[in-house]
Amino acid sequence: MKPSIPKGTRDFSPAEMAKRNYIFDTIRRVFYTYGFQPIETPAMENLSTLMGKYGEEGDKLLFKVLNSGNFLEKIEDSRLKMEDSPNQASDAQTTSPSSTSLNRLAAQLCEKGLRYDLTVPFARYVVMHRDEITLPFRRFQMQPVWRADRPQRGRYREFYQCDADIVGTDSLLCEVDLVQMIDTVFRALGIRVAIHINNRKILSGIAEVIGQADKLIDITVAIDKLDKIGLENVNAELAEKGLPADAIAKLQPIILLNGTDDEKLATLRSTLASSETGLRGIEETEFILKNIHALQLQSAVILDLTLARGLNYYTGAIFEVKALDAEMGSISGGGRYDNLTGIFGLPGVSGVGISFGADRIYDVLTQLDLFPSEATEGTRVLFACFGSAEATWCLPIVSRLRQAGIATELYPDAAKMKKQMSYANARDIPYVVIVGETEMQSGNLTVKDMRSGTQATLTPDELLEKLNVCPQYADGHCD
Repeated sequence: MKPSIPKGTRDFSPAEMAKRNYIFDTIRRVFYTYGFQPIETPAMENLSTLMGKYGEEGDKLLFKVLNSGNFLEKIEDSRLKMEDSPNQASDAQTTSPSSTSLNRLAAQLCEKGLRYDLTVPFARYVVMHRDEITLPFRRFQMQPVWRADRPQRGRYREFYQCDADIVGTDSLLCEVDLVQMIDTVFRALGIRVAIHINNRKILSGIAEVIGQADKLIDITVAIDKLDKIGLENVNAELAEKGLPADAIAKLQPIILLNGTDDEKLATLRSTLASSETGLRGIEETEFILKNIHALQLQSAVILDLTLARGLNYYTGAIFEVKALDAEMGSISGGGRYDNLTGIFGLPGVSGVGISFGADRIYDVLTQLDLFPSEATEGTRVLFACFGSAEATWCLPIVSRLRQAGIATELYPDAAKMKKQMSYANARDIPYVVIVGETEMQSGNLTVKDMRSGTQATLTPDELLEKLNVCPQYADGHCD
């Protein structure tokens, strides 16, 4: 049988992992700089924790986990026992299964699921550990999530998210902090981005003034697809969800509003004058934009009324980040959720957070060739092996280089020199140290620069000084 992996998942080579770790390390450093603390939660959560938190479409994308590997055998045994009983078998043949019985069976089969995101598990964590954390609590989390989605370019069934959230305060300074952190991360990675901002209260106000307040979820889910499916298809989906033609018509000039941020907000203030919720959303957005503009970020910050983010738990400001120089969907996003912990028994704890899509960021960096050369640099020095005596002589020097933080290998076998040199070239190791009888007698090392092809005779101290004084330049070796 030919080995394979599930669609939408990937293996990562050492070179790819080096690049991924460059992304993770960059984001982690920024998280620490902004005062966030790390936590981890299990890959599996109880389905009762996950279901109903992401909307109808999100629930469909949850990977459900069988209660045990042989649980289906137990169900089959129960069915066979029923067939052995004449009365029960007769009933089973004459009665079709109801949706209630099917749901009951599904609950028996699966009580757990792979996490869809890191936000809902975090809300569960806050409730369970409320006596151990200090509010406001700033946490970050960098772990994989799973979605039973159709795999395509930039969309995977297993992928990493890098989340940062602040809970226990409704201060809009948190939103300002997160936008600044987004800018810091992407400046560090060298990616030019646009940060799109909207507010779910503004969307609620729009739904109110067009007379469709009860259709807010349908409206936001449809609008959120505008970039992907176009206005015509969005309107068709709205009509399919039951919005009348006049309401859809009223929606058009609002979601396609143009002009500066101030002009958009002024128009909205007039349009949403009858909606208290909508006006509150405008005030929040003005505060965030005013403070962000004062920071003079490098990233473009755009008020985007078509931004909806379909997840049900958002209640205030929402964000989405897109790369300016690469064709890719959202590479970061998030928003304010006022009462996500309430569904777990702890009401009134407001939170706001963002998530960086590490896999999409990887694709953007690859597409734009922005990974620095040092991101993939591994072993810097290889000690060639001529035999056990030479290897034993080299071991203390190898150990000394490693203690100095220099990635060093000793080739494990006394193979032909051509093979050892080919290994160094394949691994892109910049230096090979050759030690034979002459070197052992003199105490010096023959050091070959694999990129220039030159050789030098150095003492162990001189080699250590060369590698330590000369950092990892862009071309991978010292002059």
